[in-house]
Amino acid sequence: MIKAPGDTTERVSRAHLRTERIKVLGHRDPVTVPVGTALADAIRTMQESGGEPILITDGDRLAGVLTERDVLMKVLGGGTDLGGPVDAVMTPHPQALTTEATVREALEMMDRGGYRTIPLVDGNGSLEGLLRQQDILEYVAEAFPQEILNLPPRPHQVMEEQEGA
Repeated sequence: MIKAPGDTTERVSRAHLRTERIKVLGHRDPVTVPVGTALADAIRTMQESGGEPILITDGDRLAGVLTERDVLMKVLGGGTDLGGPVDAVMTPHPQALTTEATVREALEMMDRGGYRTIPLVDGNGSLEGLLRQQDILEYVAEAFPQEILNLPPRPHQVMEEQEGA
C-alpha cells in the first residue's frame, strides 16, 4: 500500500524511528519506461516528471534506472545516439530495498551510494515504488513537530536577547 505524506497519525520515539519500516513512510509511484525505450523518449519522460529518476522495467521487474546524473555524465558530450535504447546509458540492476527495510537502512544506503532516491521492490523483485530523501524528511518532521518547528533557521544561531515578556 502506498502511503502519502501526512498519513502518520502518532508520534514515534527516537529509538523507534531507527527501526521504523519504510512501508509507513509516504512514497510515490515511480515513473517507468520499458526496456528498449528510445533514449530520447526516456529523457522526455524525465523532463515531464520534473527530473524524477526514470525506472526501467522488464515486465513488472526493475531492470535499471536513468537519473539526471546518467544523462549529464553519459549522454551530454558523449555523442550518444538518442534514438538508441535507454538500456545503453541506464544504470543496470540498481540497488533497491523492500518496504520491510528500515528507515535506518534506507538512510545508510542513500549515504553510502550518494543516492537521493531508492527504488522499492517486493520480495520477488517486482517494482513497488520510489523512496525519496524528501519522503524521509517529511516523515521525521511530522513525527517530531515540536523539535523541528522550534529549530532556529540556522542551527548555530544564538539569540542576542531572550524573546518574550
